[in-house]
Order: sequence, then structure tokens, then C-alpha cells
Amino acid sequence: MDSIDNHKIFTKNAIEAAIQIAILGVMVILTFKLIKPFMIPVIWGTILAVAMEPLIARIAGRLGGRRTLTSVLFVLMVVAVLIIPTGMLIMSSIDTAQTLTEQMQSKAIVIPPPPSKVADWPFIGNTVHQVWQMASINLEEALKHFSPQIKTAVGKLAGSVGGGLAGLFMIIISTCIAGVFLAKSEKCSAATNRIITRFAGERGEEITSLATATIRGVMLGVVGVAVIQASLAAIGMVVVGVPIAGLWTLLVLICAVIQLPPILILGPVAAYVFSFTDTTPAVLFLVWSLLISVSDAFLKPVLMGRGVDIPMLVILLGALGGMVMSGIIGLFVGAIVLAIMYTLFMAWLDDNDESLLPGPDK
Repeated sequence: MDSIDNHKIFTKNAIEAAIQIAILGVMVILTFKLIKPFMIPVIWGTILAVAMEPLIARIAGRLGGRRTLTSVLFVLMVVAVLIIPTGMLIMSSIDTAQTLTEQMQSKAIVIPPPPSKVADWPFIGNTVHQVWQMASINLEEALKHFSPQIKTAVGKLAGSVGGGLAGLFMIIISTCIAGVFLAKSEKCSAATNRIITRFAGERGEEITSLATATIRGVMLGVVGVAVIQASLAAIGMVVVGVPIAGLWTLLVLICAVIQLPPILILGPVAAYVFSFTDTTPAVLFLVWSLLISVSDAFLKPVLMGRGVDIPMLVILLGALGGMVMSGIIGLFVGAIVLAIMYTLFMAWLDDNDESLLPGPDK
């Protein structure tokens, strides 16, 4: 009789546990779906807040401890830095498109015939020579002939522009989230420590400190260096008058984040500069581009700090994976998240190695 009662109690408890687990699973899935659109902005906002906390604390100290005011000023400054160049780039692109349209309507655009050497280019020489020759004879006919390809290219370009603007909007949202975190940094820090300690136990504080150091190191040593290189490249291109400098600046930024030398972009730009300006400014721009490309060799050790040594492959995979997953904002988030996971994983391995070492003889 007792065994039957025990079996009934066990069955009842098992059914109740299964129902509770199922309800909890449904709630977790629904919660994840609700917050999924905001995960990347919140993660990037958290990363930005952790990286900027020391600077914001120093500025707030000089402003009499007004953290909220300092955080608001930080958000406004970042948004202005993002929006103003983007607006200038959009207006410049619109003006360029209008000018080209007017010149085409008035038949003011004259395309010279292609040099004979173009046909000798490997793989694409004949095709490029034929298209160029057709455009030099009758540009309107050439445009009509290739209108399907042009429409496809314009559609892809419009999609890329839309994706870029969406990424910019997400970065602005992330910056606002970072501003909220910075204004309430003490409460956010305490809540984070409680959560990590709940999962990691006594090592929660150590893990938090390690992740914080990694975020700040990678933000300064990878993203910070990339922003510096892109900014210097933009200054050089604007000074010499390179068209659509904003696009080349974005490509330089992407190359720098994924640990590729910016000269991959600036080299062809420098070659183009030689075609439309005097030798002296063109040589100066080339030297400027080379200095930008090698600047990470001395900027990275200074900005990344001691104790943060992330392999280039980890940064590259994180940046590329993040960009595929979430566009331009994922470029930064992916690099930093993978760097954090790599650092924590290596710390876990080192801890296990130390625990396996034989103790001193008694």
C-alpha cells in the first residue's frame, strides 16, 4: 500500500515539475523573442558604458559630481558626431546625382575612348574595353543597353544605404542606452555583480573585473585605434578633395576593426589622387596614408593596456561574424563579445592548470 502511495506521490510531483518546467520554458522563449530586437543595442550600450565609465567619472568630478549632466552631454556629442557627417554625406551625394543628371540631359558628359591596353587586362579586359567603347560613342545608348544591370546595381546600393542608415539608428539607440547606464552606473554595477555572482559564485567579482578590463582594452586598442585611423584618413581625403570621402572613411574603419591594413583602401585612393592633383599634395597624401596604416603598431600597445592580449584571429572572426549577423553595429559588438569570451575561457583554462599542479611537500 505504501509503495502505491509513494508511486502516486512521485507521479504527481513529476507531472507538476514537468508542467512548471514547460511553463518556465515558454516564458523564457517568449521573453527572448520580445527582447531579441533590442539585444544588440543593449549589448553595445553596455560595452560603451563600461568603456567610457572612467572618462565620464573624471568629467563628472570636474562638474561637481553631476553624472546625469555628463552622461547627457556625452550622448549629445556622440549623436552629433554621427549625424552631422552622415547628413553632409547624404547632401553631397544628392548634389552629385543632380549634377550628373543635368550633365547627362545637356549631353555635357564626354567619355574619352578607352586606351588599347585596357583590352589586355586579364579576365575582364575585353568586356571593360567593349563597354567603355560603347559609352564613349553614345552614352545614352550604352545606358539603355545596360539598364537592367544598372537597375540591379542601384537597388543593391539603395539596400546598402538603407542598411547603413538602420545601423546608424541602432548605434544612436545604443548610445542613449549607454547614457542611461552611465547616469546610474553605481546601481547598474551593483546589479551586474549580483547577477554574475549568482551564477559564478565566489568568483563572480573576479570574472566581472576581468570582463571589464577586456572591454576597455579592446574598445581602446581595437575600436579606438580604428576610429582614430578612419578620422585621420577622412581629414586627409577632405583636404585633397577626394569625392565621396565618407564612403572611403567607412571602408577604412571596417578594415581597421577587422585588423586589415587601411592602406588596402587608401592605396587605390592615393593612386586616384595622383590623377587629378599636383605631385606634391599627392605625395603628401600617400605618405599620410602610409603613416595611418602603420600607426596601429604604436597606438595599440599604448591604448590596449597591459594584461589584454587578444589574438588577431579572435578579433577578425568576431568582427566578421557580428557584421554578418547585425550589420555595422555587429562589427564592433562581435569583436568585443568574442574577445571577452576568449579571455574568460583562457582564464578558466589557466585556473584549471593551476589546480592540477602538485602542492608543496609537507
